[in-house]
Amino acid sequence: MTDVAPASGRSALARSGLAMASGTLASRGTGFIRTVVIAYALGVASVGNAYIIANTVPNALYDLLLGGVLSALVVPLLIRAAHEEDDDGEVYAQRLLTIAAVVLTAVAVIAVIFAPTIISIYAHNAKPAQKTLAVTFARYFLPQLLFYGLGAIFGAILNVRDSFAAPMWAPVLNNIVVIVAGISFTVITHSTPKAGHLSHAQILVLALGTTAGVILQTVALLPALRRVGFHLVPRWDWRHAGLRRAGPFAGWVLGYVITNQLGYVVISDLAAAINGGRGQVAIYSYAYILFQLPYAVVAVTVITALFPGMTRSATRGDNAGVASTLADGLSLAGVVMVPATLLLVVLGTPICVLVLAHGHTTLSGAQATGHVLVAFAVGLLPFSMFQMQLRAWLAMHDSRTPMLVNLLITGVNLFIDLVLYVLLPVHDKAVGLAVGYAASYFLGAVIFAVQLRGRIVATRRTYVIRTHVRLIVAAILAGFPTYLLGDLLQHAAGHGPVGSLATIVVAAPVGLFCFLVMVRRMRVRELDQLLAMVPGGRRLRI
Repeated sequence: MTDVAPASGRSALARSGLAMASGTLASRGTGFIRTVVIAYALGVASVGNAYIIANTVPNALYDLLLGGVLSALVVPLLIRAAHEEDDDGEVYAQRLLTIAAVVLTAVAVIAVIFAPTIISIYAHNAKPAQKTLAVTFARYFLPQLLFYGLGAIFGAILNVRDSFAAPMWAPVLNNIVVIVAGISFTVITHSTPKAGHLSHAQILVLALGTTAGVILQTVALLPALRRVGFHLVPRWDWRHAGLRRAGPFAGWVLGYVITNQLGYVVISDLAAAINGGRGQVAIYSYAYILFQLPYAVVAVTVITALFPGMTRSATRGDNAGVASTLADGLSLAGVVMVPATLLLVVLGTPICVLVLAHGHTTLSGAQATGHVLVAFAVGLLPFSMFQMQLRAWLAMHDSRTPMLVNLLITGVNLFIDLVLYVLLPVHDKAVGLAVGYAASYFLGAVIFAVQLRGRIVATRRTYVIRTHVRLIVAAILAGFPTYLLGDLLQHAAGHGPVGSLATIVVAAPVGLFCFLVMVRRMRVRELDQLLAMVPGGRRLRI
């Protein structure tokens, strides 16, 4: 029997944080370039909306049918198998892989057949030409379901074996392939792309390139699996998979995912219906992608490193260990999420103009995306806190509480969205959708914090709250000079890409410097911990 020794949150981060953070940074950096290229090639209107809708569908279906369950179940199940079985849980992992491959293959085939119906669910208010193009894209994109599932399990197997780098670096390959596809599309497209007017070659470049990227991202994990000694062997003795024991837990997780998807369907339809069906799905999606960048680079790295440790602590009944690890993650991530919020709120519009106002994306479209980004950014810290707290619940094998809380906040999100959708003018309706999103996660983070206090020992809870309060105060104080300077520069240099670049280059360092000075004066020690993870960071003095 093999027992995996627990690791504290800080030691786990110290061991793997740099490799993971660099991989995630490379992944999100190329993902950012990918977004810029696709926005340049497709714009934020006709073809851009169709592409975004179709490319979202396999992700949504994967989450709805298996992905959410996998992400919540696989790590705890693999850790338990490694703890109880003599082979480090290898045979058990092979069974899970076989089940996922069979189920997702069947789902992908059925989804391709019913692509028109699926697209109608997510965008029934879109223009007919957009829907037709989205269906065409979806038939190529839906086979990604299989590779998303296999990649998720590959990554979980590697994480349980303390191998974190490969899953963080693999998306870089995906992004590079899509970037090449976007550039190729631009080269062969000599006029503004419009739904219903694309050639077969233009469609194939985008469709095959996007799916090929997902396939390559999954295949790239195979060498890492071999390095940790895992063998890909199909297992058909599914009775020993132990899924029945996880049935109630998986059921609540499925309810959580269904709630998310129902909420997304409503939001997607609202975004598609803006401006008489012309839609702002692309604007909403591009803003969301930019909003997610700081969370993905830092918070996802922290969550990935700490989740196995939290699960091991919970398996031993050590709730204090779960709380301590969670406190480490919340405090450390806050040091990045709060200044990122500062920059996105104050400079969100210039950022979007700089990266998006090129090619077939107009200046007004980029500015509209910036306004949505600012609304999203307000919820960056609450969103990150919610996701970390969610992992604590899952580590303790409680999925019922997250599902009920998620049901509540999704209802709040939709209520706010619908009210603002009715009240706001056309050009601000997408902003209202983002406001509802941010507000719902603020509520969710507060509810989770209160509920967790009753379940686990509140290790360093007061310290975490004090740290976040100090960070927020520092960000607010730094925000005033940053905003004034940015506004002055925008008026002097203009609101186009050049003026936005000048604004960001000057105002962003000033804002960060002011923030760091105040954080240093407030003695937020997580700043030193974060700098210690960066080469040469210990030598920095502010």
